[in-house]
Amino acid sequence: MFSSVAHLARANPFNAPHLQLVHDGLSGPRSPPAPPRRSRHLAAAAVEEQYSCEYGSGRFFLLCGLGGIISCGTTHTALVPLDLIKCRMQVDPQKYKGIFNGFSITLKEDGVRGLAKGWAPTLIGYSMQGLCKFGFYEVFKALYSNILGEENTYLWRTSLYLASSASAEFFADIALAPMEAAKVRIQTQPGYANTLREAVPKMYKEEGLNAFYKGVAPLWMRQIPYTMMKFACFERTVEALYKFVVPKPRSECTKAEQLVVTFVAGYIAGVFCAIVSHPADSVVSVLNKEKGSTASQVLQRLGFRGVWKGLFARIIMIGTLTALQWFIYDSVKVYFRLPRPPPPEMPESLKKKLGLTE
Repeated sequence: MFSSVAHLARANPFNAPHLQLVHDGLSGPRSPPAPPRRSRHLAAAAVEEQYSCEYGSGRFFLLCGLGGIISCGTTHTALVPLDLIKCRMQVDPQKYKGIFNGFSITLKEDGVRGLAKGWAPTLIGYSMQGLCKFGFYEVFKALYSNILGEENTYLWRTSLYLASSASAEFFADIALAPMEAAKVRIQTQPGYANTLREAVPKMYKEEGLNAFYKGVAPLWMRQIPYTMMKFACFERTVEALYKFVVPKPRSECTKAEQLVVTFVAGYIAGVFCAIVSHPADSVVSVLNKEKGSTASQVLQRLGFRGVWKGLFARIIMIGTLTALQWFIYDSVKVYFRLPRPPPPEMPESLKKKLGLTE
């Protein structure tokens, strides 16, 4: 058991290329070459799969964006009640002291319908964010991979995932910011507005366009680290699961088995996402509720303990959310028969440079 843990620790997602090569036995003194084995790429190629489009084509990127709309829009909307309680715990911790206490107070004051407050801006905002997050991630990953070349793409794949997801999220948050601001006002200010149609004109009249975009910088603080963790951790966890846990290559797994791996990797990534992004999420919630405050003022007032209020609720929400998003996104790819490349393997050219093949 301990040897397995040691292997996983050495294969962590943030290994530098040199350390990764040493771990794989591809650097330094080499033992006699092992008998050749069939690569997963070759095994995957052996099973001719009819795709609906080419990887990296315009249709591919558009359908990936559609997958992002479906995965983010539906999951965030389904979790609106939990998100509402989490926001209220952040902006009024004296009144809403826990998840169950928050649900009890909300049901008593607003009834069952009160738990659905903010569903419209959530659906619109996070659908637009999903379009940019997943669609642009695939675009930037292909773009940066072409710049790096095949060998560096393999060696620096974690950095590739981090850079691609950060670039995508930059644009995704610009699309999300207006609806996020309206959602927080509806959810955390009783009597301010009950619907999106009431909130938007009122916000514009009071503060102009600044009401919708004053939270974009804190959103970047929250969402860019979150998304970098979400994509990089997911990609490397999938790789680790197929290498250390799943007893057969991905090419030999059924679509259902592959989707189970996707869900598990998504949940693991989601837990880390919640922890990394929670302090900034607390700042965003308070900032969008208050007029005239800045992110630094809110952060100073909340203090270290204050920014971690509601973390447990966020872990439950984001863990489930991330797992479902990856599952739905991958299912959309399967449904539309989009190319789904297997976990990366060392290119033949790099193996020759290292003397691993004759």
